[in-house]
Amino acid sequence: MIVSLAWRNIWRQPIRTVLSLLGMAATSMLLVFMMSFQFGAYDTMKSGMLRISDGFGQFQAATYKDDPEIDKVIADPKALIADLAAVKTVTAATERSNAFVLLANGERSFAAAVVGVDPVNEPKVSTLFTQVKQGRALKASDQAAIILGDGLARNLKLSLGDKVTLLGSAMDGSVAADVLTLVGIFKTGVAEVDRQIAQMPLARFNDTFMMNGAVHIVAITGDNIHQIEADETRLRGIAAKNQVVYLNWGQIQPAVKQAIELDMSTAMLMYVTLVVVVVFIILNTLYMSVLERTREFGVLLALGMKPGQIGRMVWMELIFLSLVGCGAGCLLGIAVTAWVQQVGITFSGMDAVTAQWGLPSRMYPNMTPFRVLAGPVAIVAAIALLGIIPYRRVMGLEPVPAMAG
Repeated sequence: MIVSLAWRNIWRQPIRTVLSLLGMAATSMLLVFMMSFQFGAYDTMKSGMLRISDGFGQFQAATYKDDPEIDKVIADPKALIADLAAVKTVTAATERSNAFVLLANGERSFAAAVVGVDPVNEPKVSTLFTQVKQGRALKASDQAAIILGDGLARNLKLSLGDKVTLLGSAMDGSVAADVLTLVGIFKTGVAEVDRQIAQMPLARFNDTFMMNGAVHIVAITGDNIHQIEADETRLRGIAAKNQVVYLNWGQIQPAVKQAIELDMSTAMLMYVTLVVVVVFIILNTLYMSVLERTREFGVLLALGMKPGQIGRMVWMELIFLSLVGCGAGCLLGIAVTAWVQQVGITFSGMDAVTAQWGLPSRMYPNMTPFRVLAGPVAIVAAIALLGIIPYRRVMGLEPVPAMAG
């Protein structure tokens, strides 16, 4: 009986009810779309930056990240990669070695970070090979070949086919020197990468820097960064077995993680403010409705209805109203977000900014159950919790004073 009475009561003032429903529906729709778009942008930012060269996770020697000396190596990378083959979420793994060198073209020279990569496995982890704008990427058959970022090539005044002199320190402390041919120039849009990074075949790197089969990094990737995150405990176990450490994406790119956390904290403040404002507007409207119905409640009390029953009826009215409004808004939000997922959103004049974070010019939202339900559920839960206010108002009524108004 209480449920049917509550449902009937919310439609006694249809205009007020419709306006309340529209407010909750619009807010819920906005929350569904904004959270899906924002977290989708975060996923794109993380994947975009990490896929350029880092990978979704990395295995390194214990102190290599803080002090990347050439002798801090993974002595047996093949055994590590064999263990990773048993992790289903890891779709590819590749070996890398790094060195800080001086690259020279005649009298011009610049410091750079040269990376020895496996031309076969590297493209499975990194998108840098696909961003070669001039010439070609490295091939398995390459020997004395190198590719450079366009900023580095421009600083050295190099063209395709030119010779590049490399000078650095080998792992055994000797001088590492080589002469390589420029076969490709890449452009990622990330200035630091394009100005500082060069890549050469891993086999040639091993010979030049006396690595003896050791490498500095084993980078991994997967179909989804969240799947790699979910398997982090297992990956750390594999790292411990092979006497190395595992770095997740946040440890590899702390600047990206901090930027996301800062933006998320600001956005969450906005979302909470939006929910609070809507909840109190709806609650105020319904509380005024309860005050207007004081005489009605007095009559119900006089007829034998208990205050607890009336209170539950009022509380059910709040629940019904919030469920209908937020449910409708949730469905509208899903529809709008699904459409935008197909067409995307572009931000004119932001290409340079988005390129710095590895983001495409067109952004797409990404719906998950949490992103769809978090906002509407928060509104319903807040209204249900604060429904104690009109409930307590009803519980304090006496029949005669209430009928007297």
